[in-house]
Amino acid sequence: MSTLIHAVEVAGIIAFASSGFIEARRKKMDLVGVFTVAFITAFGGGTLRDLLLDRRPLFWVEHQEYPLMIFVLALVTTPFLRHLRHVVTEKMILYADALGLGLFSVVGASLAQEAQMPIFVCVMMGVITGIFGGVLRDMICNEIPMVFRRGQLYATCSFAGCWAYLLLNLFGASESVSVFSGIVLTSAMRLLAVRFDWKLPG
Repeated sequence: MSTLIHAVEVAGIIAFASSGFIEARRKKMDLVGVFTVAFITAFGGGTLRDLLLDRRPLFWVEHQEYPLMIFVLALVTTPFLRHLRHVVTEKMILYADALGLGLFSVVGASLAQEAQMPIFVCVMMGVITGIFGGVLRDMICNEIPMVFRRGQLYATCSFAGCWAYLLLNLFGASESVSVFSGIVLTSAMRLLAVRFDWKLPG
């Protein structure tokens, strides 16, 4: 894994963990609940990806600083979120989730490419990495997962962003350009889908 992809992975963990913190506090969970939801949100998609790609150890086991980071963040943020509960909105979760979706989608596609998977498999691994943590978060919080709601584009945004990243790589773009383009396309497309109510044809 390159230094850039590693940095993107850390940023994705923080973004998805943040959406987990916010959702858990909206549900009035205690510290244990906040940590659990954030942990599952941050690591669910990557864990499924690693299992499907037969990568051992799992990425958060290999980097024990990742779960430790989530634990520390849960300790630090829980008291603040308790006081800010009345201003924590669905929109805040959407922003954090859109950013995490973009970051993790690119990471998943990159790791599958590193494992020399066919390009379509790389795309699907990116999508799985991007969406599955959010699916688990919403299920634990007794919500219909965003990806399954009859509404704005979600998995499609990840799908498009992964193709952008991989095709730019294929045609010789620099890693930073490919990574940035994939992240921005996925996250921006998701936010625009919410803003303008973009949906797949019924």
